[in-house]
Amino acid sequence: MTSKKTGYLLGAVAGAGVMAAAVAGAGMRMPEARADQFQGGGLIKASTAPIFAPPPGAPMSFADIFDRVSPAVVSINVTSRVSADSLRQIPGFPFGLIPRQPGGSDDEEGGDDQGGRTERGQPRLPTQQSAGSGFFVSADGYIVTNNHVVENAEKITVVLKDETELEATVVGRDEATDLAVIKVKGGKGPYPFVNFENAARPRVGDWVITVGNPFGLGGTATAGIVSAYGRDIGETFVDFIQIDAPINRGNSGGPTFDVYGRVIGVNTAIFSPSGGSVGIGFAIPAEVADGVVKQLINGGRIERGYIGATIQNFTSEMAEAAGLGDQKGAIVADLTPGGPSARAGLQVGDVVTAINGQTVRSSSELTRQVARARPGDSLRLDVIREGRRQTVTVRSGTRPSERDLAANDNSGNPRTPGSPDAPAAKAPPILGLSLGVLDGAARQRLSLPADVRGALVESVDQNSDAGTKGLRRGDVITRANDRAVTSAADLAAVVDAAKKAGRTSVLVGVYRGGRTSFLPLKVSG
Repeated sequence: MTSKKTGYLLGAVAGAGVMAAAVAGAGMRMPEARADQFQGGGLIKASTAPIFAPPPGAPMSFADIFDRVSPAVVSINVTSRVSADSLRQIPGFPFGLIPRQPGGSDDEEGGDDQGGRTERGQPRLPTQQSAGSGFFVSADGYIVTNNHVVENAEKITVVLKDETELEATVVGRDEATDLAVIKVKGGKGPYPFVNFENAARPRVGDWVITVGNPFGLGGTATAGIVSAYGRDIGETFVDFIQIDAPINRGNSGGPTFDVYGRVIGVNTAIFSPSGGSVGIGFAIPAEVADGVVKQLINGGRIERGYIGATIQNFTSEMAEAAGLGDQKGAIVADLTPGGPSARAGLQVGDVVTAINGQTVRSSSELTRQVARARPGDSLRLDVIREGRRQTVTVRSGTRPSERDLAANDNSGNPRTPGSPDAPAAKAPPILGLSLGVLDGAARQRLSLPADVRGALVESVDQNSDAGTKGLRRGDVITRANDRAVTSAADLAAVVDAAKKAGRTSVLVGVYRGGRTSFLPLKVSG
């Protein structure tokens, strides 16, 4: 299965015996060479090792590893319901019309064969089949897999190496790390299982082997190397391991092993422009997976720290615009009303540079460090505000589910584009933006909450830096560098000050769709 967030798969190149294939002339009769053909050159031997001896560090075969670990790896077949929202995207189906599943696979007890409805008259959604991988982590039947493999499952069937089929149920899921734990029921056990390796980890370039169920081909082994660590592919709480062992659709949730047969990662995604393996795969590190899995088995849910702030990377370009040199960190773009950060006095525009004495270089680092806190813990944030360094202490709350966070736009209002009859700009363009007053009529037209203050963007020069970076009519400019903006004159004053200071850009806060984002805009002239 592919990751629903990334659309990636997993992949690699088997390496056993590569050197043997590279030795020229093995088992072949070569024609005699004339003495003048090489003009005095001598024959260069690539290797003096025996023909089938691997280079140092390379195993002759991965067969022994596979024999030991493969009984613990399972194929996971999932039956789930197609969502009504996805059906509404299918051309030819009117909004609200639910088609029947071919072959009658959704004719379950209580269904209506004629109308495709339940006894209560509601349309029955069709089922779909999908497959993934997993592995036993205990003798009593607990299995690790990806959340996206089982999150909408109505029925889960686990297929063992000997083709035994067992039903399983979901024990717990964690959307944030894309991990899940399921447990077989009705089996005889005990089951062969494998362990996570948290202490030692392979170096970049060391061999790894994956086992899984690509395209429904269960029990498939592939080998490759660790390509890199610390890959950020958009998942909030995971620095991924990059591997080049071939993994494809259906490998999701399967294990990556080191050459000792220990689990170093859980395969979850691949980068694939073609849809198949291109040798760039990603696995959740064992140290992350092990902790999440233990919590899911013990309690079925994960609790993480939460400060109620929307943040983004504070880039070098932003630092230059704000006159902060090469400062790294995370800038506060929004605060949840009444949340922990708002109560503690954190402000929009603050740049967080450290938490509890540990340096913060990006928004991901801050989010992960906050998440490690327990609800109620005190978090000391070092921030830069209006060019001055200070400390804000925030008491951590409990992080809501990813679905709840995604649904919260901080405003409760839909995003509505500006209407054609917006009033004409009242000031000359600044940074390529024509700004007007955010009055009551504009608020009503744009469905803006009463607490949003700023200058309304009424037109954008598409040839300007603002146009290139996607600003558009209906946006609201709320801040510029360390100053709140309520009019075109406010922004003009900040731009003039930046020019006098020799800066080439201004850091601007833009409100759109219930959220504020910061971006640097180049100062021309």
